[in-house]
Parts: sequence; structure tokens; C-alpha cells
Amino acid sequence: MRKALMVASLFLIIPASLAAAQSSAPAGDDRIARVEQQASEAKSSADNAWMLVSSALVLMMTGPGLALFYGGLVRKKNVLATMIQSFAMMALVTVLWALIEYSLAFAAGTSFIGGLEHVFLRDVGGHPDADYAATIPQSTFMIYQLMFAIITPALITGAFAERMKFSAMALFTTLWSLLVYAPMAHMVWGKGGLLNASLAGRFPTLDFAGGTVVHITSGVSALVCALYLGRRIGYPQEAMPPHSVVLSFIGACLLWVGWFGFNAGSALGASSLATSAFIATHFAAATAAIGWGGAEWVRNGKPSALGAISGAVAGLVAITPAAGFVGPMAALVIGLIAGVGCYWMVAKVKARFGYDDSLDAFGVHGAGGTMGALLTGIFASSLVNPIFKDAHGNVLASGVLEGNRHQIVNQLMGVLIAWLLAIVGTLIILKLVDLLVGLRVSDEHEVQGLDLTQHGEEGYYWEASVSQF
Repeated sequence: MRKALMVASLFLIIPASLAAAQSSAPAGDDRIARVEQQASEAKSSADNAWMLVSSALVLMMTGPGLALFYGGLVRKKNVLATMIQSFAMMALVTVLWALIEYSLAFAAGTSFIGGLEHVFLRDVGGHPDADYAATIPQSTFMIYQLMFAIITPALITGAFAERMKFSAMALFTTLWSLLVYAPMAHMVWGKGGLLNASLAGRFPTLDFAGGTVVHITSGVSALVCALYLGRRIGYPQEAMPPHSVVLSFIGACLLWVGWFGFNAGSALGASSLATSAFIATHFAAATAAIGWGGAEWVRNGKPSALGAISGAVAGLVAITPAAGFVGPMAALVIGLIAGVGCYWMVAKVKARFGYDDSLDAFGVHGAGGTMGALLTGIFASSLVNPIFKDAHGNVLASGVLEGNRHQIVNQLMGVLIAWLLAIVGTLIILKLVDLLVGLRVSDEHEVQGLDLTQHGEEGYYWEASVSQF
């Protein structure tokens, strides 16, 4: 009898247990789904926070970083005129970006230029664009890319410092942003771009953070500007030393710090790739400073502070396209090559040909960007960033040292297109601006200084300061 009761109990308990298990299964699934959603939201929040910080760091590179770096390198009478050129880019390019430039760079279009889908920032809001960055709002991606668009034309101003009208500078950089920067940014980073490596471009050029887009275009355009405007009055017979290496030193340090947003931020998220790019950036700057300083020490018998900070900037330029594709040891090599190579461009090549690239925008950014773009094709590693995959999802070699010999051809194609676009576009824009408003200040105004003649103020009022004591 007892056994019969136990069997009967089992028949009652088992169905009840099964029913309870079935009813709890959906609840368990719901909990898992909520956990996954919370994890996704946490990642999105972290990525968005990092990208907003990176955006601020890149803006800091223009003002105060570049403004101080360039401002200290010119003569005292031109310090404000030089610094306000960087500041002007923060205002002018922002308006252009909002109206049309973002659309030309990142909206879907042809292989060479984006369409008008995002004119006036239409449909650029809180939802991600998965083709670019799946975990951050498109508006965050937009504002981050704006900071690159701001600093790029500001770099060019170093070549024509102390001799171009402010009105001409404003018109030139406006047209240059639309006709040179936007097409190059679209070709390398935009949907359907000719050189886009992540979205199957015709010539997949590896450019993690702007070696071709930012540094080659600005550096080569700087050389064209220097040649077109001609030398400053008295150059090279008259000595034109920096009026304050202290300002330049502070500016260079701000550039170094801001560059982490420039390069590590280009991972577009708070990821291990961002960490790798951060490390590569720092290591390259360090060896480039040593390389430039060492070369100067051998040649001149002593290293200079100006040489050390110039070398660091050269290393930062060269590692920019490679930051997200190479490891620490490759970064050290790239930095060393850039430091020595850019020093040679400034100390030897510039002197040999006699062009007046006032603040060495071409010697550092044009030459350093070209070196970096080509070296990226050699040292890129799929272990750092498996960007190339076959139809089955298998990871392919990235750089020449891994066996992808064709990548150097792609890199060379990107470099050639950047050079060609910069040369032709800049020449056309200079001709047009020269016809409309004239490019160069008068000899009298150049001798007096652009602070007074272009802006009616001076950076330093020594007499007023002395009279107070």
C-alpha cells in the first residue's frame, strides 16, 4: 500500500515540476536578454564617453596646441596673427561641416565624393551608423570627425606664416576644406570611397587616423603655398628665429597629449585596439624625438629643445596612419625613421632648394605623413587589427612583412592620389583667391608685422608694462 502511494505521488509531482520548469524558462530567457541589453548599453555608454573625450583632445590640438606651437615659432610681431589662424579654423570649419562638408565626406556617394544626404546634418542624430561605428551615435561620430577637419587646414598656415592676408587665409582654407579635404576624407574613410580599406575600396589604403587625409594633404598643400607666395622679405639672408621657444614647447606637449585622442580615438570605441593605438602613438613620438635630437647633436654638436619637440611631432605624424595596425616595436622603428628623415628634410632639403616653408609644415607633415603611410604598408599586422578577410571570414595578411606584398602598392596609390589632389586643388584655389582678394600683404605691412596691420593689436605691450614700474 505504501509503495502504491509513493508511485501515485511521483505521478503527481513530476507533471507539476515540469510545468514549473516550463513556466520559469521564459523568465530565465527574459533575464538573460535583459543582461545582454544592459551589457550592450554599458558598452555603448563607455564607447560614447571615450569618443567625446577624444573629440575634446583633438580640438585641444588646434587650440591651444597648434596655436602655441606655431605662435612661438614666428617673430614677435606676428604672434597673434599666427595664433588666430588656428582659432579661426575652429569657427569657420565648424560652420562648413554643419552645412555641407560632413555630407561631402561621409554620406554615400561616388568613389571620390560623398552625396548630399546629410546636408545641414539631416538624419545625423542619436542612432549609430553601423558602417562607421555601431556603438556610438552618429552625432558623436560626426563631431569627432569635425575635429580632424578643423586641424587639417590649420596645419597649412605654418607654410605661409607672416605674409598672407587674413582675408585670403579665411577664403583659401574655406575652399580648401571643401575641394581638397572633403574628397580625400571620403575616398579613404567614406562609404564607397576609392581608398577605403574597411569598406572594400578599389585600392584599400591603410590609414587609421589620417596620414593621407590629414598630413599628406596639408603638408603638400603647404609646400605649394610656400612656393606660390614666395619667400618672406629678407629670407634667408636675415635671421628669423622663433620669438618664444617656450610657447612652442608648451604647444608641442599639448599636441603630444591631444594626439592620443587623434589616434587612439580612431578606434571609435573604448577597446583593446584603442589601447594598442595609444601605445604605438606614444612610443613613436619618443623615438622620433630621440632620432631628430640625435641627428641634430651629431651635426651641430648639441641637441636643442626646438629639435626635440619638432622630432616628437614628426613621430606623431608618421605613426598616425599606422597607429591601429602596428605593434609597439614597429612603432619604435617608424618613429625613429621619421625623426631622422624629417630632420633631414628640414635641415638639408629645404636649405638645398631654398623654399620658405616658414614653420616646416611640409618638412614635418608632408614628408612625415608620406613616410608613415608607406611604412604602414610594410609593418601592418593582422594580429593587431585583422582588417582584411576572405569570403569565408578567414583573416588575411595585412602588411608586407606578413606576406601581403601588394599592400605597398595600395599605400603608394593612396599617397599619389593625396599628393595629386593637394597639388592641383591648392594651385587652383590659390589662383582664385589671388584674383578675388589678393594673397600677400604689402611689403610695408609685412615689415611692420601682421599683428598690427591685419588685426590692430599686439601680442606684447612691452612699453606699457615697463611704464607701470
